[in-house]
Amino acid sequence: MPSETEYVPALRFKWLTRYYDVVIAYSTREKTFKRALINQAGIESGMQVLDLASGTGTLAIWIKQQYPSAIVTGVDGDSDILTLAASKAQHANVDVTFDRALSFDLPYSENQFDRIVSSLFFHHLTWENKQATAAELYRILKPGAHLHIADWGRPANKIMRLLFLPVQILDGFKNTQENAKGRLSEIFEKAGFEHVVQKQSVNTILGTMVIYSAYKNKN
Repeated sequence: MPSETEYVPALRFKWLTRYYDVVIAYSTREKTFKRALINQAGIESGMQVLDLASGTGTLAIWIKQQYPSAIVTGVDGDSDILTLAASKAQHANVDVTFDRALSFDLPYSENQFDRIVSSLFFHHLTWENKQATAAELYRILKPGAHLHIADWGRPANKIMRLLFLPVQILDGFKNTQENAKGRLSEIFEKAGFEHVVQKQSVNTILGTMVIYSAYKNKN
């Protein structure tokens, strides 16, 4: 059974939360990969969009700014980071709902969302919780809807592999080893998703970021 005690906060330690935006902006080419993720998602007017593990709300806010008529929800397990997200959304003058929940126990109904996006989250989870989370995402997506995930993946070369070591030290070798092996696609396939494809990759100073897409069958 998935455990709440296995949850790893952003940047692992609570005291680092206040520095999250600065660290992510300068270490991950955030604008490049998040804009690519948003454009890849193909969001349309009136769609219900969930940002899983929304952190400080950057991705959810950018989605709402680019697609004002979309209904955007962010969910995260960290109450402190959600407070920052709500403040950022208010400052940006956008209407985004932020909920607190863990990824493997989401408070949403079956077939609720047209799109689910997530960035830099799955490497925080144990393999068991990765699988449980993928199953939850499949449950709450509408038939024919799709999922778009950006996270650390198989390094593009030996240099990228070495650069990924600080991430593993910070977030844990056990949680991140499957990312480095390029195994994230397996969890989505086992959950029932189809056409699980690595669509794009971005090399950063901390390793190779990959962006996946996956579809829920219409039947």
